[in-house]
Amino acid sequence: MNELKIGVIGCGSIAKHRHLPEYAANTQIKIAAVCDIVKTRADETAVLYGAKSYESYEELLQNSEIDAVSVCTPNYLHAPISIAALKAGKHVLCEKPMATSRADAEEMIEAARTCGKKLMIAHNQRFVPSHAKARDILASGEIGKVYSFRTAFGHPGPEGWSVDGKDSWFFEKEKAFIGAMGDLGVHKTDLIRYLLNEEIVEVGSFVETSAKEFATVDDNAVCILKSESGIIGTLAASWAYTASEDNSTIIYGEKAILRLEDDPVNSLVVQYQTGEVVKYELGGIQTNDSGGQSSSRVIDKFVDSIVTDKDVPVSGMEGMSSLQVVLAALESNETKKIVNLR
Repeated sequence: MNELKIGVIGCGSIAKHRHLPEYAANTQIKIAAVCDIVKTRADETAVLYGAKSYESYEELLQNSEIDAVSVCTPNYLHAPISIAALKAGKHVLCEKPMATSRADAEEMIEAARTCGKKLMIAHNQRFVPSHAKARDILASGEIGKVYSFRTAFGHPGPEGWSVDGKDSWFFEKEKAFIGAMGDLGVHKTDLIRYLLNEEIVEVGSFVETSAKEFATVDDNAVCILKSESGIIGTLAASWAYTASEDNSTIIYGEKAILRLEDDPVNSLVVQYQTGEVVKYELGGIQTNDSGGQSSSRVIDKFVDSIVTDKDVPVSGMEGMSSLQVVLAALESNETKKIVNLR
């Protein structure tokens, strides 16, 4: 396959800042089609990338020249569009959270299997250099037994960067299903699973709407998670960190503490019990801020998986396992009980 022809469904912020520029930078693909229900947005994007414009994703999927699509739509459309694309013979890169229910996620996975097409979920935190390095250190056993962790992802909220501002679908329960916990928390449920190489088996949470009076979804969530080997820790997801973003993770081990994205210069700091401190300057985490854009590696990994016909690095099963933790957090908040995922 000399050149992959890509369709991008949804031309909002995540497509504008991530998918489209990263596809454009990849020499193995051509952005052949773009789609958005806002016709002017699709048309403007099409002109920018020399693509064909569509207002209907169904029409785009009928284009036999399209090899793969990115699904960059509101959350409630992730599953139906991904399933339709897979059945139309397209490989799919779907934004997170992959679906709004386990049943939908399972249907996506089954569609990929029966259609013989690749389904990848865009969990980009796995590809951050500090995170990959930390996983290697943890896997080596260098820091001994892991006791606990703290992970957080918070910023002032999507109204600052969404193309629709306060009118964005991010704040509408009917379209988003879940707020900060789905937008940011699912990044961290996936990251913790990736770093520890373990599943989360118990979840307790408080999921609230306290900062965005105009929203019908959560904007602050704090969870307590327990892994299958008994590692306990906290996860915070927030759209109320008004002064700056926090995208940090700390792993507390027997012989050392790992600090990830907790220092503005050194993206990984290892503090050993002996007093030794090792600092890794691996490059900052990707950001949409002006001058801070860098490759998330998601697009390149997806394209490489298709071109070389190998397994995608974040499968539908992986995406569903990370989604399950988020769904358990919602259930725990509603029932005021610890939810067991085993």
